[in-house]
Amino acid sequence: MAGKQAKVLTETQLARALAAVKKGRWPDRDRAMLLLSVKAGLRAGEIAKLTWDMVLTADGRLSDRIELHDKAAKKRSGRTIPMHKDLQRALAAVKPRGMASGPIIRSERLSADGSYAMRPTSVVNWFHNFYGELGFKGCSSHSGRRTFITRAAKLVFKAGGSLRDVQQLAGHRSIEQTQSYIEGDGLAKRRLMALL
Repeated sequence: MAGKQAKVLTETQLARALAAVKKGRWPDRDRAMLLLSVKAGLRAGEIAKLTWDMVLTADGRLSDRIELHDKAAKKRSGRTIPMHKDLQRALAAVKPRGMASGPIIRSERLSADGSYAMRPTSVVNWFHNFYGELGFKGCSSHSGRRTFITRAAKLVFKAGGSLRDVQQLAGHRSIEQTQSYIEGDGLAKRRLMALL
């Protein structure tokens, strides 16, 4: 499987990507899309299908979590994802005034269902073009998800959790599937060998 998966973003690449979205045509929307990938681990299809009712409280304020419904998730793997503060701020920047409804990530074109939702393929293409313009070889719409899962796996023990928590956040049916997303760390391996 090595070499076939989307590359994990480094800290430097993520910083460059966050700086680059500020210069685009839709900076707030693009920042939200990038952070939904990197800070919530959502797939392109889940980003496209995410609606305001999944991130707002009953009184219309931004929630502290994403309630990803089965209908928006791959293989009906709906889940609750605590919301990172950076992502919460990005969503606040794209939230319409008043009670928001409909898709969070909007296209400038009217979709077949009468909304302005971006199609999953449009989200995939946006990431492909965006990372290509930045010169990030091997990166795709799945890079943010792999980055999220890899970082979560490395930090989960500090939070008192286990790989099972990462599996649930990712919406995977098995630990083995989650493990296949996690990229190893050469420096950590060398440190481990020095401890043996």
